[in-house]
Amino acid sequence: MEKLQSLEQFEQLKNEERTIFMFTADWCPDCTVIEPILPRIEVDYPEYTFISVDRDEFIDLCSEMNIFGIPSFVAFHSGEEVGRFVSKARKSQAEIEEFINGLAD
Repeated sequence: MEKLQSLEQFEQLKNEERTIFMFTADWCPDCTVIEPILPRIEVDYPEYTFISVDRDEFIDLCSEMNIFGIPSFVAFHSGEEVGRFVSKARKSQAEIEEFINGLAD
């Protein structure tokens, strides 16, 4: 999964056709648990660009977007937020896939 490098890149990516941002941190045990399943999810949903956002590097962005629990996922279609899966609980592959399947076209 590509890692977000700048706020400018965030703005560019959220305006693309379909992007899902995963907010994470290297100290987060629940984030580490789901890491091995993410490549498979990326393969299964090629219509999306998946971007990892380090919560500690982009704390102001997380605050602005009301991301207080990680791992969390926020989806954008052409600049519009279309869904979020935000909580402090560990997420399973099935829950992540259910979230993606439920996104509006």
